[in-house]
Amino acid sequence: MAMQSSQGGLISEINVTPFVDVMLVLLIIFMVTAPMLTQGIDLDLPQTRTVRNLPQDADHMVLSIRRDGSIYLDKYEVKAEELEGQLKRLVADQKKQLFLRADREVSYGQVVQVMGEIKHAGIDRMAVVAEEPQPKPADKK
Repeated sequence: MAMQSSQGGLISEINVTPFVDVMLVLLIIFMVTAPMLTQGIDLDLPQTRTVRNLPQDADHMVLSIRRDGSIYLDKYEVKAEELEGQLKRLVADQKKQLFLRADREVSYGQVVQVMGEIKHAGIDRMAVVAEEPQPKPADKK
C-alpha cells in the first residue's frame, strides 16, 4: 500500500518495523532454547554446594556415564574399549577441556576406571560436573 507525501507524490518505501519485531522475537527464542540443547545426556547428577555452569563455547567436551554404565562423549555413545582412542583424537589432540558427568547411581569403581582412561589418553586437566542441591523448605525465607 503506497502513502501520499506532503508534496502529493507516492512514497514507495517498505515498512520494516514488523520484520524487525519478528526477527527480535525469533532471536530471543533462539537465545533461550540454545543452552537447553547443549546439555547432552540426561543424568541424575550428584549434588554439592559449589557448582559452576558449564561454559557455552565449543572448546570443551562432556564425557557422561549413565546409570546403566554406558559412556557418551558429548551425545555420541562410546564403547569402553574405544574410549581412550576417542579421547586422544577428540579432546587431547584438539586441546579441548573435558568435563566428566556421572549419574549418582554409577559405582565409584567405574568412575575411577573412566578417570584412569582419561589420564592414560594424555588429558591432565578435567572437571567433574555436579548439581546444586535443592533448597529444603526450612531453608527458604
